[in-house]
Amino acid sequence: MKKHFFKFIAKLNKALLPSFTKQKLDITKASKFQLAIIGWKAFITMNSLD
Repeated sequence: MKKHFFKFIAKLNKALLPSFTKQKLDITKASKFQLAIIGWKAFITMNSLD
């Protein structure tokens, strides 16, 4: 059940949140908001893969 929830959230993230790799964002110059989005996407991805 938990894994299905995280997979659903991961699909929403992909559709709604920006992809910083496509924008070629330099991580050292990212704003706090961009870093928060990167962290959120990483958290969701790690939990959906378990």
